[in-house]
Amino acid sequence: MDIGFVGLGNMGRGMVQALLRAGHRVVVWNRTPERADELVALGAVRAATPFEAAEVGVVFTMLADDAATEAVVAGPHGILAGLPRDGIHVASSTLSVRYSAELAERHRTRHQHYVAAPVFGRPDAAAQGALRLVVAGPSSAIERLQPALTALGPQQFVIGERPEQAHAVKLAGNFLILSLVELLSEAFVLVEKAGVPRQRFFEVAAAVYSSPLVERYGRTLLERRFDPPGFRLALGLKDIRLALDLAEATATPLPIADLVRQHALEAIATGKADRDFASLLEVIEAHAGIGHA
Repeated sequence: MDIGFVGLGNMGRGMVQALLRAGHRVVVWNRTPERADELVALGAVRAATPFEAAEVGVVFTMLADDAATEAVVAGPHGILAGLPRDGIHVASSTLSVRYSAELAERHRTRHQHYVAAPVFGRPDAAAQGALRLVVAGPSSAIERLQPALTALGPQQFVIGERPEQAHAVKLAGNFLILSLVELLSEAFVLVEKAGVPRQRFFEVAAAVYSSPLVERYGRTLLERRFDPPGFRLALGLKDIRLALDLAEATATPLPIADLVRQHALEAIATGKADRDFASLLEVIEAHAGIGHA
């Protein structure tokens, strides 16, 4: 397939690598042009604008938030203007449900297709083509996208034909992950204050609550691997806010999300915005009167 790709952060670069490895022709654009240099060396084609990336007929976006996505969608050089009739915009970013629904309508009025395909996985999984994708949109468009989606990850969860529902699933999933970091942090601090080494507790937790997420985040917390970040704290706070926005819109109480948001704000207030979300542990430790080098 010919595929446009807009947004070459850590996740976007990995996704483009997977698409190139699968034999797709990928036209890339990033606000900071030098981010594309490595991918061009691997065979990607550089676009001058998001419009040019969208002209190929299928374009993925992988950007930080609604505002960053809107910046490449709108305007005379944007994706809406560049995408041809019957073309497909695939949004793999974590977006708000409201904005995702709005994008679907704007594409529909232009006789274009919009598919939401947010992903679960870190940059290393993206580069290996091992992401898990949550997909929603017109079934015919999803079928056309199969060669690209399969290159990004073998496991796809098709939610339905309303794209915003995939973003609702993504927000709920990220809320679950971020809450797990909060709960593991609290449990580690609790057992340490009771005189039990965190490592011993982790051995029990990993066995009783057998899960790749418990294993990954438990080890990250034990080893205090906060830099370089796999998932920046600032982005985690953004996702918690979006989950709380959806909770308000649907009259759904999310008390744990309120707590995680508060602790994330405390961490950012002490200069941790660009560290991994697991650095939330340091906020929990500070509340408990525990200091770690």
